[in-house]
Amino acid sequence: MTVTRIEEVTKSRVRIYIEEEEAFVLYKGELRTFHIREGEDVAQESYDTIMGELLPKRAKLRAMNLLKSREYTVKQLYDKLKAGGYPEEIIEEALAYVESFHYTDDLRYASAFITSHESTRSRRRIEQDLMTRGIGRETLEKAWREWEEEGGSQDEQAMIHRLLEKKHFHPQTADQKEKQRMYGFLIRKGFSGEQVRKAILADDY
Repeated sequence: MTVTRIEEVTKSRVRIYIEEEEAFVLYKGELRTFHIREGEDVAQESYDTIMGELLPKRAKLRAMNLLKSREYTVKQLYDKLKAGGYPEEIIEEALAYVESFHYTDDLRYASAFITSHESTRSRRRIEQDLMTRGIGRETLEKAWREWEEEGGSQDEQAMIHRLLEKKHFHPQTADQKEKQRMYGFLIRKGFSGEQVRKAILADDY
């Protein structure tokens, strides 16, 4: 296993390439510890220690430290570890570790997110936001069912009207250009065309 390139990531960390493939990220001091030099072979013992002990422990600690500050979806945590230069198998091991303690739970995350935004974001917008965070359709549907079973409900017309008031928009006095602008704004917020038209064209608003 030949080290074909050592690339600086930060002042203290470097990315190691073995046989032209990205292998892992280490601290510069660890290059000396494991006798890693560009153009030279990595000792099997060093490689096994890095992949079997050093990086798994480091990835688990990184995941735990991230989860101390706030909750993450599995995908968000995966992306964080991937950005840190951890190999795929190390990431999977770290994710399995924190999940075994229920530190990550996509259903719990989705349920909390829905409850937090139920009165300010449309259902479509909430779903879009959660899906970009890696929440799957099945988990999303289960979270909505549980939310509804616990009495959750939304009044999208009321939400739209609050946004119209905040924007000082009045359907009776707005011209066509203003209505088109507001229509686009509300559609981007995730409200359906039907709900938006109902509010913007309402004569009694």
